Amino acid sequence: MTDLTSMSATEMARAIREKRVSSVELVEAHLRRIERVNPKINAVVTMADDALETARAADKAVAAGRRLGLLHGVPFTVKDCIDTAGIRTTWGTLLLQDNVPSADATAVARLKQAGGVMLGKTNLPEFALDAETNNRVFGRTVNPWDTTKTAGGSSGGEGAALASAMSPLGVGSDLGGSIRIPASFCGVVGLKATHGRIPLTGHWPSTRLRAMHVGPMARRVEDIALALGVLSGPDGVDPYAMPVPLRGTAEPGRLLPKLRIGWTAEKGIGPVAQDVQKVVARAAAHLGEMGCKVEEVSLPWLEDYDYLAMHLNIFTAEVLAHARPMIKGHEAELAPSTIYFLKAKMPTYQQYLDDRDAAERLRRNTAAFFRKYDIVLAPTVGLPAFPHDEPEHVVGGQKVPKYQVTRNTSPWNHTGSPALSVPFGWTPGGLPVGVQLVGQHFREDVVLAASAALESGAETRKPRV
Repeated sequence: MTDLTSMSATEMARAIREKRVSSVELVEAHLRRIERVNPKINAVVTMADDALETARAADKAVAAGRRLGLLHGVPFTVKDCIDTAGIRTTWGTLLLQDNVPSADATAVARLKQAGGVMLGKTNLPEFALDAETNNRVFGRTVNPWDTTKTAGGSSGGEGAALASAMSPLGVGSDLGGSIRIPASFCGVVGLKATHGRIPLTGHWPSTRLRAMHVGPMARRVEDIALALGVLSGPDGVDPYAMPVPLRGTAEPGRLLPKLRIGWTAEKGIGPVAQDVQKVVARAAAHLGEMGCKVEEVSLPWLEDYDYLAMHLNIFTAEVLAHARPMIKGHEAELAPSTIYFLKAKMPTYQQYLDDRDAAERLRRNTAAFFRKYDIVLAPTVGLPAFPHDEPEHVVGGQKVPKYQVTRNTSPWNHTGSPALSVPFGWTPGGLPVGVQLVGQHFREDVVLAASAALESGAETRKPRV
């Protein structure tokens, strides 16, 4: 019999509609998997007590011949900074460890309305402020491919849960790479859709919404496309959410021959480890073989300013201004990652203004690039998953700071461009390597088509847990 936890969310939804499997069977299989694997990985931190009850109701609806949603009976998980009614949402901090929202975030509500069955919440660093996942409420999440390595952050619990088959579909959030970095490190797919595509309502805190994104994570591109259709569209609350219809994503063969792809393995985004560069080069070659017009490019407009420093300066100024009143007097309860962040030097007002101007230039230059190309193909992260608590990294023979991991992801938060990480290769040591595809605003169809083409040529493996 097929291992139910290895199925894609799309396959699960189809099997339920065709009455080949029940929602209860799927939920029970995932609960058993969580019971067996989660003690080793620590990805799922709070369970939904009503998962089996919801699954039974889903099965009754199937038996009664009722109209079914796109995700009817399919299990899913949610990052623990996204509100869930009646289930605590802690943000990984002792300061909110007993916080129980009264309403679901829009993303969660939409998955439920589509028939999804929530299994539970997944781990993150305190306040989602780190590229690793560890906190004083739940502890550390480890990488399913090598438990001595990080799962990434801040949606590291979601990435690890998906990779280890504890969940087929998840919701993460991304302020500088927090969906895509764990996706790359854990060997799953993660999409930061165009800013304004998916409402942010119910994502705490409300600060930094200009660059924040909520988005789907899964093991398959088809599941990302399915979830995107469920999650998209304005909700009448989030002022950034826009009524832009989704274009069809089911015809990659029609789109591929028309796609113009500019790729780089290091120019403009380095340093990048050799193992990662090789994977990106192979991905570019594969898309060329699939019919795309592929050209190696440099990205000098990403070199004309230190955009990593820009991102960190804006992030520091805005997040610290929001967080300091809440954490004042509670410093002894904070995680080391938060303390590290609090010690960052606050940028001057002039530096903040200069960085805001730089962000505008970045947007203009990105728009100019997309007049010639449809997609930027590049590494998601310049290195594979690294050991826990590594204070700095050596990449391509260079020592780089801890937050260098956001070098290739954070610019696209400031442009608002759709950006997806899809696993394509492996290091000699058996760690997954993701490649990032970035597209024009609201052209997720193009990004998904190219990602599906890459997925068709990627080597798949099973985690070691």
